[in-house]
Amino acid sequence: MNRDAKTPTAPDQFADEWAGQKYSLVRRFTGYLGMLLCVAVIGLPVYWMVIGAFKVSQEIYQVPPTWLPKQPTLANFVDAWQAAPFGRYYVNTLITTLFGSGFEVFFAVTSAFAFAFLRFPQKELLFLILLAALMVPTQVTILPNYLTIAQLGWINTYQGIVVPGAAVAYGTFLLRQYFRTLPHEVMDAAKVDGAGHLRTLWSIVLPLARPAIVTMALLSIVAKWNDFLWPLLVTNTREMRVLPIGIFWLMVEEGTINWGVVMAGTLFVVVPVVLVFLYAQRYVVDGIAAGAVKG
Repeated sequence: MNRDAKTPTAPDQFADEWAGQKYSLVRRFTGYLGMLLCVAVIGLPVYWMVIGAFKVSQEIYQVPPTWLPKQPTLANFVDAWQAAPFGRYYVNTLITTLFGSGFEVFFAVTSAFAFAFLRFPQKELLFLILLAALMVPTQVTILPNYLTIAQLGWINTYQGIVVPGAAVAYGTFLLRQYFRTLPHEVMDAAKVDGAGHLRTLWSIVLPLARPAIVTMALLSIVAKWNDFLWPLLVTNTREMRVLPIGIFWLMVEEGTINWGVVMAGTLFVVVPVVLVFLYAQRYVVDGIAAGAVKG
């Protein structure tokens, strides 16, 4: 028995436990403080937009500002809807978003499956070219895309808005990296059972990769829904405008900007995306939970 070893006394154990609790409290306080700062930076502008949509113009410019509308009004929503054809804007945005995101997810899933599981010549070289495409700014491709669309006669058409963004390198890269983490034993078992590539993709890969696919689809939907520059360039009539352009023209046509009307119109754009995210979030969580317990 080693007599030199000192048995910790009760005061020493109490000091160690207190130090551990204090460190845990500091970490928790720091985490809550960081979350509070994020909520303040992100949430305050959104909150100001929401309450501004229910304020009269004089109250919006009031100093000091009011954090709750003194006389809530729905007139801003009526004025915004009547000032611009938001019904038509909704139809155009839904069409371009659904088709644009649908094509983008389809091409991302199929190309990522090929890069992850298939063997073909120069696969690594093609993947390097794909990575290089990620480094090209979107603004660089605007002029070539516009000239191509103009030569095809697709100016001021739905296909002119959708086709140039129907496939993006980021979606393929994201899903390819996720597909590579899937268990190869399941793929080998499917191959032994006689499943072809399409059957393996549909029955094995898609269910296992649902969290990544839904996440990529959400990113695509938000990007297409909020896209402003390309639809502005490729359309030239009011009937083909989309919602973000409608908000811009709402500000321009008002002359002296009525921020209550503008914020009400902005809510027309924001609310559908928030609802889609809240609905799809359940599938992301379910997919992660299913992937955590797969054997």
